[in-house]
Amino acid sequence: MPFIPHTKTDVKQMLASIGVSDVETLFDEIPAELRIGTLDKVPAGLNEMEMSRLMHERAAGPQPLCFIGAGAYEHHIPAAIWEIVTRGEFYSAYTPYQAEASQGTLQLIYEYQSMMAHLTGMEASNASLYDGASGLAEAVLMAVRANRKSKSKRILMPATVNPTYRAVAQTIVENQGITLELVDYQLDAGCIDVASLPAEPGDVAAFVIPQPNFFGVLEDVNALTDWAHAHGMLVIATVNPTSLALLTPPGEWGEQGADIVCGEGQPLGVPLAGGGPYFGFMCCNLKHVRQMPGRIVGRTVDADGKPGFALTLQAREQHIRRSKATSNICTNQGLVVAAATIYMALLGAQGLNNVANRSHQNTQSLSEQMSTIDGVTMAFASPNFHECVIKFDGAAADDVLNALMAEGVLGGFNLTNDYPELGEAVLVCATETKTASDITAYRDALSKVMSKLKGGAA
Repeated sequence: MPFIPHTKTDVKQMLASIGVSDVETLFDEIPAELRIGTLDKVPAGLNEMEMSRLMHERAAGPQPLCFIGAGAYEHHIPAAIWEIVTRGEFYSAYTPYQAEASQGTLQLIYEYQSMMAHLTGMEASNASLYDGASGLAEAVLMAVRANRKSKSKRILMPATVNPTYRAVAQTIVENQGITLELVDYQLDAGCIDVASLPAEPGDVAAFVIPQPNFFGVLEDVNALTDWAHAHGMLVIATVNPTSLALLTPPGEWGEQGADIVCGEGQPLGVPLAGGGPYFGFMCCNLKHVRQMPGRIVGRTVDADGKPGFALTLQAREQHIRRSKATSNICTNQGLVVAAATIYMALLGAQGLNNVANRSHQNTQSLSEQMSTIDGVTMAFASPNFHECVIKFDGAAADDVLNALMAEGVLGGFNLTNDYPELGEAVLVCATETKTASDITAYRDALSKVMSKLKGGAA
C-alpha cells in the first residue's frame, strides 16, 4: 500500500501556494443541488491495519488466522515503514566503510543504537547481529571474555530459553570449551524457582535470563539477577523488544541491572517472511563495551563544527588484529535494522506501549476462551506477556494442529518434541493484529476439533 505523506502542514502550504483557504474551496464551482450531502450507505472508515487486512483478503481470499509465535511474531507494520526503507538510499546501501560518504546510513544506525539503549535501559548498543539465536551465542562468548573475575567457561542456560536459541548457541560455543548447563523450571509454574538454585554454584561466568521466557511466562528477573551477581556471574538478558514497552528494562533488573542484553529484533517492523531475514540486537554497559561484537556509531562534529557521524568502535578482525577481535560478525542486517528504526520512531513510546498492551490483552482473552473448552487446560497459572501454553486431554497436539489448519487456523507451536514433560502441549500467541472475532473463531474451531478428536478416541 503506497504511503502518501501529506501532513496537515503540507496541505496548508499547498493551499497557500494556489491561493485558497481550505480544500473545500477547490470544489466551490459544483452546484449545491448536485452534491450528495452525507454518504449514509458508505461504511465507517477503517484504520490502516483493518484496511490492509481487508485488501489482502480481497486480493488472495481469506488468509489463515495465525496464532503461532515462538520467536517470530505477526505485528502490524505501518505502510510508511517499508515505503521509506525500500528507497534506494537504504535499499542498496551496503556497509558504511567510508564515513564521509555514508552519513545517512551512519545517522540511522546511531538513532537505532540510541533507541535500543533506551528501550533496554542499557548504556550502549551495537549495530545489530544476524539474528536473535546467534546474538545469544555472541552474548555467551562476550560474557566469558568480559567476566575477568571468573576463570570458568560455565554458562547457566535455563530450559525456558527458546530451544532454537539454545541449539544455535551450543553449536557455536561448544568447540571453544564453553559449557551450557541447563537450569530446570517449575513444571506447574513454567518459570525458574529461585529457591531451587544452588547455594554454592561454584565458578560460573554468566547466567542467561529470558524475559518473557519461551512459554510467554514472566520470570522473577530481580531475584535471579541478584542471585547471579551475588555469585560473581554476569547476567545475560534475552528479551522480546515489544515487551519492554510494558516490562521493567533489563538495565533496571535487581540492584545492578543486567550486564548484557540480546534478543530478536523481528517484532520491530519486520514481516514474517519464510524465516528471515531477521536481526539480532545486543546492548551492554559501557564497562563491557570493548568486548561487544560488531560496530558502534558515534556522533561528533567536523572541522567546521557541524554535526557528523563516524564508526567509533569496530572490534572485528577486518579492522584490527585477529587476536584482538571479539567476533567475525560481518555485514549487520542493515535493511531490517533500518525498518526497525523507522518503526520505533513512527510509533514512539506510546505507540509501542499500545502494541504491547493490546497484545497482552488479546492473549488474556484467548487463554480465557480456551479454558472453557472441554479437554483444554492452561499449563501454567503464572503471569505472562503475549504467549501462553495450552494442554490437550485425550488428543495429540499434532492431530489438533493439523485439524485446526483444515479449519483455517494456524493454532500454535507444538511443544511435545522440545518439552515432552508437558505432555500434549502447544504454545499459542495473540498480538495486536487479532480481533475479538479472530479469537472467537479460534475458540470455535478448537472446540469443534476437540469434540471430534475426543469422540474418535473414545
